[in-house]
This record gives sequence, structure tokens and C-alpha cells, in this order.
Amino acid sequence: MTLVEPPVARPYRKFLPAELAVQYLDAAGELTESEARYPRPADDRLVEMYRNMVLGRRFDQQATALTKQGRLAVYPSSRGQEACQIAAAMSLHPGDWMFPTYRDSVALAARGIDPVQILSMLAGDWHCGYDPAAHRSAPQCTPLATQLLHATGVAYGEHRKGNDTVALAFCGDGATSEGDFHEALNFAAVFKAPVVFLVQNNGFAISVPLARQSAAPSLAHKGVGYGIGSEQVDGNDPVAMLAVMDEAARFVRAGNGPVIVEAHTYRIDAHTNADDATRYRDSSEVEQWLGRDPLARLEKYLRGKGLLDDAAADALTADAEVAAAELRADMNVDRVGDPMDLFRYVFAEPTPQLREQQAQVQAELAAESEEN
Repeated sequence: MTLVEPPVARPYRKFLPAELAVQYLDAAGELTESEARYPRPADDRLVEMYRNMVLGRRFDQQATALTKQGRLAVYPSSRGQEACQIAAAMSLHPGDWMFPTYRDSVALAARGIDPVQILSMLAGDWHCGYDPAAHRSAPQCTPLATQLLHATGVAYGEHRKGNDTVALAFCGDGATSEGDFHEALNFAAVFKAPVVFLVQNNGFAISVPLARQSAAPSLAHKGVGYGIGSEQVDGNDPVAMLAVMDEAARFVRAGNGPVIVEAHTYRIDAHTNADDATRYRDSSEVEQWLGRDPLARLEKYLRGKGLLDDAAADALTADAEVAAAELRADMNVDRVGDPMDLFRYVFAEPTPQLREQQAQVQAELAAESEEN
């Protein structure tokens, strides 16, 4: 008879999901009376966050307008989710890695990447308009949840090298229904890969509501089953988002293994400019979430503490308008592409079939040139 050893007692983990989402500011921007689970961010960091959010929202608005002008094929707006994305970007060190989804353009902008390069993929120029290695930011990922495995692999590799590197992986609530999500969490848990998984739960996987995706009390609780740090936070509360993301990054960097953070937020605009959100949600629901606007909440808080006045707010608005005008001008410049790039970056050593296709295109271009 083989005796089964009892499970080893595990130490209490600091990151266990709060019964209610962590919140510091109520919908009106006033401090709540609930007990703080994590240190409140310093005032200067909250002022920096407000600046990033103002610039990020204007960038998002301008990108949405560019789709109507034919300069972008498609754009997935992140209006209403700015606090999630900015807090995530600000929690990272320069040497850390970010793994964004197609909806995380504002986070990339907060990392200092040129907005024109961010939008390049959506304009049809390249699969990734920026240098991932230079910015320590992976290409924006369209397939759901695949970037979570990439983040886990990079984090584990950096850990094996002895580097002090954290990987932060974004995903939405829809991605938690994918197998890659569970595989990434399980691998990261077993091998203690230094990853922060940020789930922006905006209520819908395109048109499928969360209630049709999961029966768990929260998506953060999925991390408990894998034995990793887990937390849920009001994603429209900028103070809470920055507090939780800062602490999650510190916790992971200290060698405690991965953390999953669920941010309860809302996608104000449609899934993309090609989507009709009125077919699956009521306008009253959108209006309710507009009353929890993260930018307005942080502005109210900063003004109440004397950290923001009309002059500073007006100056920041002016800076955002200048940035938007520069983006419009740069995106209105037609790009001249080299057709041979279709073949140049497919394989290190082109296959015979690829060489044949390249020769065919070259012949067609030469014939067209002679006709003109």
C-alpha cells in the first residue's frame, strides 16, 4: 500500500482577492472610507498619471477620427479604460517587458512610443510599426490570449538569466475563456515566472457579456486555483489602479511568483469602429459608466488636494491638442512601401517558392513600369 503524503502547507500570500474590488475614490472623485489594502501612490505620481491620461484620451479620440478619414483601417478605442492602461505602464521599470493587446495603444504611448509608430499596423504599413526590443514592448496582439504565453516565456527566460525583469501582459475578459490563458497562468505559477497578468474586464467579449463566459465570483479568483497572487480592483479608479499595479509589480519582482489583477472597467465606445454596440447593450448602461469616468474622478481628487488648478489643466489640454495636430499631420503623409518587403522578411533564407513568387512580382512591376 502506497501512502500519499499530505499536501505541504503553503504560507499566506499577500495577494488574495478582496471581497469587493479595491477602491480609493468613489464615482465622484472623493476618498472612500474603506480600509486601504495597499499604499496610496505619492501625489507627484498621481499628477503624472493625470497628464498621461489626458494625453492618452486625446490620442484615442484622434485615432478614432482617423478611421473616419480613411487613414486607419480599423481602431479599437480604449475610452474609459485609460486608468488601467496608464497605471500598468507606470508600474514598470524601463527594463521590464510589456505585452499589449490591440486595444492597449494608450499604454504604449505612455511608454514613450511614437503614436505614429503605434498606429502604423492599423494603417496597413507593417505588422508592428515600432521596434519591440528597443521599447521592451511586444507587438500589439490581435489573437486572444496568445501574448500571455509569450509574456510568460520571456519572464521565465529573464528569470533564468538572473535578470531583474518583470513582464506585464494585458488581456480582456474574453481572453480568459481561451486555453492559452490557463496554460500561461499554470506555467507561470509552477515555475514562478515574474509576470503580472492584467485582465481589463470591460464587460463584453465583443458582444458576449461576462455572465456568458464565467460563473466565477470574479476573474481574479481564477488565479487562486493556480496558486498565484490575485486581486480585483476598480479599473475606473486611477488611484486604486496605480496602487494595486505598483504593489503587484513589487510583489512579482521580489520573487513571489506571478500575479493576476482583474480591473473592473468598461468600454465606452464600440468594440471597434466596425462594430454596432447598440445591438447588444443599452445606452442607459453606457450612461451609468460615463458617470464613473476615470479622468474626471482623478481631476476632482487632484483639485481637492490643491495639486491641479485651471491654469495647469488648460496648459495640459493645449499640449494634448498640439500632440493631436502633430499626429494628424504625420498620419496624412502617404507612406511609400517597397513591394520586395513582402519577401525580404519572411525567412532568413528564402525558400524556392518564395524566390519564385518574388521573381514573378518583380517581372510584373517591370512590365508595368515599361507601360507607363
